[in-house]
Amino acid sequence: MGKFYVTTAIAYVNAPPHIGFALEVIQADVLARYHRLKGDDTFYLTGVDEHGVKLYEAAIAAGVTSQQFVDQNAEKFKALKGILNLSNDDFIRTTSDRHKAGAKKIWMKMVESGDIYKGSYKGNYCVGCEAYIADKDLDENGCCPIHKKKPAVLEEENYFFKLSKYSDKIKHAIETGEMKVVPVARKHEILNLIGEAGLNDVSFSRPKNLLPWGIDVPNDDGQVMYVWCDALTNYISALGYGSEDESDFEKFWPCDAHIIGKDILRFHAGVWIGMLMSAGIKLPKAVCVHGFITSEGQKMSKSLGNVVDPLIYVDKYGADALRYFLMKEIPTSDDGDFSHERFVKVFNSELANGLGNLVNRVVMMTERYLEAKVPDETNGEGVFEKIEGLMKRYEVALEAFDLKVACEAIVELVDFGNKYIDDKKPWVMAKEENKELPAVLYNLLELLRFAAILLLPYIPETAEKIFKQLGLKTEDAKWDGKWGVLQKGTVVQKADGLFPRLEE
Repeated sequence: MGKFYVTTAIAYVNAPPHIGFALEVIQADVLARYHRLKGDDTFYLTGVDEHGVKLYEAAIAAGVTSQQFVDQNAEKFKALKGILNLSNDDFIRTTSDRHKAGAKKIWMKMVESGDIYKGSYKGNYCVGCEAYIADKDLDENGCCPIHKKKPAVLEEENYFFKLSKYSDKIKHAIETGEMKVVPVARKHEILNLIGEAGLNDVSFSRPKNLLPWGIDVPNDDGQVMYVWCDALTNYISALGYGSEDESDFEKFWPCDAHIIGKDILRFHAGVWIGMLMSAGIKLPKAVCVHGFITSEGQKMSKSLGNVVDPLIYVDKYGADALRYFLMKEIPTSDDGDFSHERFVKVFNSELANGLGNLVNRVVMMTERYLEAKVPDETNGEGVFEKIEGLMKRYEVALEAFDLKVACEAIVELVDFGNKYIDDKKPWVMAKEENKELPAVLYNLLELLRFAAILLLPYIPETAEKIFKQLGLKTEDAKWDGKWGVLQKGTVVQKADGLFPRLEE
């Protein structure tokens, strides 16, 4: 048994959860559930980022204190665990005492390494990014390429981090695969960003008289930590780094997979790695990057009124339907589109007609022809070989952070099951009293069990329903690839359809 530690980026709590963050937390959840299924000691972390200029200004506009503002909004993100059926082991808040202790400890480690110094800085500050942007990185209109707004020109005295000192080491770690950046296009992107010139030192604090909302810099209460120095530390503070008990940190670090959006790659594969090197902490094993979700082919925008609210889809169609669509239809490491029309089409063709139909047919025929009891075991006659191949494809895809390809292996298994029924025609076999009928139905029942195992990380509620119909418990699911687990005489139980068709 190994260990697996997966994180999402922490969400900024100035707005409600959006479909892009739902994509990220579900991606991490699939990986966490898959590794638990394999028997790995797994820890899944998500949480919220509660400091910075945007939140401070939003709280003022709302007429409440900064703490009241983040308390209200943090609960909306914490509630996603139940809404999206997530299995996260922890939820970190950057206003918590445990996080502050970790942030201060890593700061002091960087001080001890001689990597924190004070200086004046003048630059283009984008409030949306909570970052300074070099002139060369602005678009042709002098705007932030992400937020399309002109940054403010700020000049202030801050503490700086000697990121440049670690530039070559960071580049080497990425090039050699010591720290993987997935997909390879993002690896090339960060390497190009580092380039020949390397990374520049970065501002790591802001004067408290300009930003009173943040974590105080150790030994200087006139400055607060810059938001990225603060936020990135969540990945270790949640494990107890900086506390009296660092046993979880020692057990689970280094992180096996940071799941992030492409807009924050330079912070996670640049600044964060430099911080860890400075503090003498092991590097994460992989930074896995996903793209953005468009809506009906257009970038989501409040002004366009095309922002997809994941909570509405869950309320109307169920968490599993949304989880399935996002994992199957959105390319794991690239941009993808969310349209209601496509959602309904996938729901009906793959969930209702495909999976739901397969489960209903197999259980119904077992009831009709075998008194609802599992028959004698068979050798699988070609079915098991197909399952083995698809399980391998599924496993390789998930290990490579390609959740879409792994999900497509499940679709192929379901399609194979339905075709197997059409080819064997059990209803004809029953009419002709064919002695091979019990073997055919056993093959189908076992195929359903394997399908439920593969579905468990993706649509856990549905997988649990399938296990129940097969007379099994979810905790019986194991990633062992064994054929013949269903025992003779086990009673199958027909239930309501898993996914009733939607009106198109």
